[in-house]
Amino acid sequence: QVQLVESGGGLVQPGGSLRLSCTASTSIFSIYAMSWYRQAPGKQRELVAQISSGGSTNYVHSVKGRFTISRDNTKNTVYLQMNSLKPEDTAVYYCAAARPGVEYWGQGTQVTVSS
Repeated sequence: QVQLVESGGGLVQPGGSLRLSCTASTSIFSIYAMSWYRQAPGKQRELVAQISSGGSTNYVHSVKGRFTISRDNTKNTVYLQMNSLKPEDTAVYYCAAARPGVEYWGQGTQVTVSS
């Protein structure tokens, strides 16, 4: 069992920035593909960004050019740098770790973009 602990959420004004972190309790973090999802009230959970074990990244269209996913395998941590935040980015953000046949989720961290 892998535990994922997210941090870094909070309240920010439109145009501001936040950096989310997700630390995993596993010694084989490097083999996991890591993802950030989000779920806004009344909406389905959506994939925001992914980073493979090899470092390849993918983003949902709405965050391209504003968000950056990265990982530090020495710290068992994946990050989501969020810039130019918009009110529509408000959601609970979840971290996920996956390898064939296995997937783990964090508890989520709230991001609220509001003036």
